[in-house]
Amino acid sequence: MTPIDNLLKQVPSFKENVPMWARVTTLMCFIVVFQISGGIYLASTARMMGATSLMHEDIMMAALASFAGISMIFPILFRLKFRFTTYGILQGVSAGLIVCNLICMHTRSLPVMVTFCFLSGVLRMWGTFECFSTVQLRITPTRNFAVFFPVIYGTVFGCISLSSLIATYLGYYFHWHYMHYFIIGLLLMVIFVTRMLLRPFHIGKPMPLFGIDWLGAAMWSLAILLIIYVANYGDYYDWFHSPYICAALAGGIGLACLNIGRMFHIRHPYVAPEVYGFPKVVTIMILFAALVLLSATTTVLQDTFTTGILHFDSLNNVSLQWPSLAGTLTGALCTMYALTRLHLTYKQVTIIGFVCIALYQIMFYFLISPDTNIEKLYLPIFVKSFGNVMIYIALTVYLQQMVPFLFFFQALGALGFIREGIGSPIACAIVGRIFKIAALSNGQNLSVNMDAANPVTQIAPISTLMGQLQEQVLLVSLKEVYGLAVLASILFILMAIAMRYKKIVKYVRVPRNEVVRRLMSIRIHQDSISR
Repeated sequence: MTPIDNLLKQVPSFKENVPMWARVTTLMCFIVVFQISGGIYLASTARMMGATSLMHEDIMMAALASFAGISMIFPILFRLKFRFTTYGILQGVSAGLIVCNLICMHTRSLPVMVTFCFLSGVLRMWGTFECFSTVQLRITPTRNFAVFFPVIYGTVFGCISLSSLIATYLGYYFHWHYMHYFIIGLLLMVIFVTRMLLRPFHIGKPMPLFGIDWLGAAMWSLAILLIIYVANYGDYYDWFHSPYICAALAGGIGLACLNIGRMFHIRHPYVAPEVYGFPKVVTIMILFAALVLLSATTTVLQDTFTTGILHFDSLNNVSLQWPSLAGTLTGALCTMYALTRLHLTYKQVTIIGFVCIALYQIMFYFLISPDTNIEKLYLPIFVKSFGNVMIYIALTVYLQQMVPFLFFFQALGALGFIREGIGSPIACAIVGRIFKIAALSNGQNLSVNMDAANPVTQIAPISTLMGQLQEQVLLVSLKEVYGLAVLASILFILMAIAMRYKKIVKYVRVPRNEVVRRLMSIRIHQDSISR
């Protein structure tokens, strides 16, 4: 272990009288606070629609902007960490998130809400990265990323479920504003604890922020938001029959092309073109795109089934987050064990994850029925969350092995364009469009004999018949699209099996101490370590 590692392992940003267990526990609690916070909360969508007169698409646009903000800050996270102190970052992030919550809670302007939700995503990721990077050597002193990333993704995905549970219960028993008040209270506690326990501490000379392609960051952000707009509002505006959709698509593609061209003509692009030339980066992006497409069935089809067929209220619907949380935590632990103890390859772990996703689709295919109990949904949701976190961990650790440290955060940002950026809305738009086409076709086929010549129409009221028809259309369409998802899952499993993974020679690749010193201009002496 290098001298700088010995220093960082002591978490020197805390005051000297704070015990080590309190330092680690405090930062882990901060991570949970940052991850459950945001500009808006999707679990409160129905109540927000009634109180703000916003459409469902408007609230989804704001939420997707927050996810886009998470991915956009990745390329500069390393620079920000060594420019500012942990003491300043945690207070600034907390204050910024408080402002985002207050504005998003009271504004009725969609552009304002989208802007501050995007900013909240940036701040959430910044604060989370600062805390995780500070306690990294306490989690794994050897920087074993097969241990570190399971902790990260287990915490992040677990907090997504936890945030939904808290927002739903507070909104159900009180008011949807109470989730914002609750988060603001937690963020104020973060500021208070930071001022009490931490101190302004610089490892060395602060790294300047010169040379960052801020224009490229703005162009990428706007391009992603425009493409998200197309995928989110496409069905509402009837896709390319609307001039708004056509203009947004042209603008998004145009900005993306301009940015790609700028990559090769400026000295320090926001995402360097070399990132896409490293081994298996494109392969990993394809696998993440496949995962996002298969996960869209949870957002589109599962919610339609639980609300339209089973008629779950908000409390019953959110109770499905408990098996999801259990599957996430179990999957993270099992992936850590598989990589560190069983020494399974990344390809094997990835295939197991896709098999779990396929099992979720298969089990739901056979559970599509109005007589399904809620308890029967626990297992497929558990399995889906288990496989989802396995794939995320395996592919991210594999990416860390393939990409040099200098480009790793840019590679995470490029992957984030698919994972947290345009991937989810495009996948949901595709699945939603297929489901709508299937519902229209099945509605025509099932209603072909509903006329005056049919004796059934003379016995039952027309309202009852139409209700039963609508239910049958939903059931048949859900089964049909889930069947297509099963076929797609099998296809992606075969694709993952056919892909050739590069053999890893070194299990953990981290920058040499000389490289870190040159990047950060660190000036550290032995007496500072002993002190």
